[in-house]
Amino acid sequence: MKAQNKAENYLKNGIAKGKIADYIGAIQDYTKAIKFNPNFVRAYYFRGNAKVQLSDYIGAIGDYDNAIEIDSKYADAYKNRGIAKANLTDYTRAIQDFNNALEINPNYADAYLGRGLAKYNLSDYKGAIQDCNRAIEINPNSAEAYNNRGSVKDGLSDYKGAVQDYTKAIEINPNDAEVYNNRGNAKLKLTDYNGAIQDCTKAIKINPKLANAYNNRGNIKVELNNYREAIQDYIKAIEINPNDAEVYYNCGIAKANLTDYRGAIQDFNNAIEIRHNFARAYYNRGNIKTQLLDYDGAIQDFNKAIAINPYDAVAYYTRGNNRTELIDYSGAIQDYTKAIDINPKFAEAYHTRGNVKRKLTDYQGAIQDYDKAIELNPKFVEAYYSRGNVKRKLTDYRGAIQDYDKAIELYPEFAEAYSNRGLVKGTLTDYRGAIQDYTKSIEIHPDDAEAYVERGVAKYFFGDKTGACFDWRKAGNLGYSKAYDLLKQYCK
Repeated sequence: MKAQNKAENYLKNGIAKGKIADYIGAIQDYTKAIKFNPNFVRAYYFRGNAKVQLSDYIGAIGDYDNAIEIDSKYADAYKNRGIAKANLTDYTRAIQDFNNALEINPNYADAYLGRGLAKYNLSDYKGAIQDCNRAIEINPNSAEAYNNRGSVKDGLSDYKGAVQDYTKAIEINPNDAEVYNNRGNAKLKLTDYNGAIQDCTKAIKINPKLANAYNNRGNIKVELNNYREAIQDYIKAIEINPNDAEVYYNCGIAKANLTDYRGAIQDFNNAIEIRHNFARAYYNRGNIKTQLLDYDGAIQDFNKAIAINPYDAVAYYTRGNNRTELIDYSGAIQDYTKAIDINPKFAEAYHTRGNVKRKLTDYQGAIQDYDKAIELNPKFVEAYYSRGNVKRKLTDYRGAIQDYDKAIELYPEFAEAYSNRGLVKGTLTDYRGAIQDYTKSIEIHPDDAEAYVERGVAKYFFGDKTGACFDWRKAGNLGYSKAYDLLKQYCK
């Protein structure tokens, strides 16, 4: 009896220490309680709870095992062991524990909540919703249940439903920073940017150490193109939690939008150092290196991104673009082909592969790729323009004009399409039409010296020597030196 009294005292001391977050001290007391009473089921249970607070989930599971071995009807121990297993991403075994807890106590709302989250993480969204509904039915004032159901709805892209559930959770408990943060994230997806910022700011006011709220607010500011303030939020999140790779990544994206490429690379470096298999960080670091004309370095990053995710069509496509810059046309075509294999509806990959084939004078192959790009995207302006250029090379002038017509129809401010259509019309001796096209191109780009030169040529053949000489002088004034050769030859 004396030993049991000592065990009870140590248990009480441990519980008291746990309430002030002295979990190490609590564990020491629970261990002493167990020493006096090796079958003290509650001491194992509470020691497991303390270990969970210290993220020692394996140790916690061992304590819950002992508690369950002593008392096989200990529903709380099953439920908490399920939570520990879920934290180790062992969701299937976690569900088994929640099932055991519910078999003992069919009205155990927290067990339904735990099982619902485990099902959510296994993509069993319908089952997760059902468990949340049951928890709410048992306890209509459970803010946690509404919050969890909101998270499931968010995962199902039911953002309005998620906001409704988060709002209900806030009505029940208006001091939960996490729920405000979650609602702000859902509002972001609904493009309610002002409401999203208000919620994240409220979360920060309640809990100034909630790093994720700063991160989410930064994401909202990025959507509003407010990159400098977004970076300040990301920096604050990093100060609170310097080991969150996602925040470094987000900060890098914001810096890239401000053309702070060196700063962006450093942030992507930090993200990769924390998470070595962070494919998006490698990919975007590669994009920055491309902007800095470091094509070899960019290719190395795309190689890494592809090694991590070999089914990323965009990574192959972008690596192909860098290989094109290095005049590795064979390698570029291989990459574009791989991107198409992964995503047969990748119109841009067909178009860009067509451009490389054009460089290799494989004009028929280029046209086939442009045809496919246009089939996939009938409003693909650049594909019509590119196909028109190849048709012009093949002296299919009528076909070229049709493609330029379509490009201009889709994008009436496409100066280059007017200029190239003018070239074809000039070749067909339609000088009046050519002059009209060059004039339109010049209206769009008044400093295009080459358009003045070509319009001058069309005017000359149309019999307007004065107009031709005027255009060539204008081109010369714009820095086009060859215009002076024309002036010397034809404007004496």
